[in-house]
Amino acid sequence: QVQLVESGGGLVQPGGSLRLSCAASATVFNINTMGWYRQTPGKQRELVATMTRGGNTNYADSVKGRFIVSRDNGKSTVYLQMSSLKPEDTAVYYCNANYLGGDYWGKGTLVTVSS
Repeated sequence: QVQLVESGGGLVQPGGSLRLSCAASATVFNINTMGWYRQTPGKQRELVATMTRGGNTNYADSVKGRFIVSRDNGKSTVYLQMSSLKPEDTAVYYCNANYLGGDYWGKGTLVTVSS
């Protein structure tokens, strides 16, 4: 069982930056892929960015060049540095971890981009 706790969401103006963090349970190691998804009301949850334990990344086209995903494998933590934020980035952002073939999710953190 993997528990994920996100932090760092909030209100930011268009063009601003925000950093999300997600920490996995202290007793979990060697998580394969960790990353971020987001969801808005009435829409399916969508990929934002993921990173494998080996450092391979995958980004949604809509965030390429603006968002950077990174990991601290020693702390089982994943980060999402978001820059040049747009109103359409407004969503609940969920942390995801793939561990021993299972998918685990955090409870989500709300990011609102508005002036």
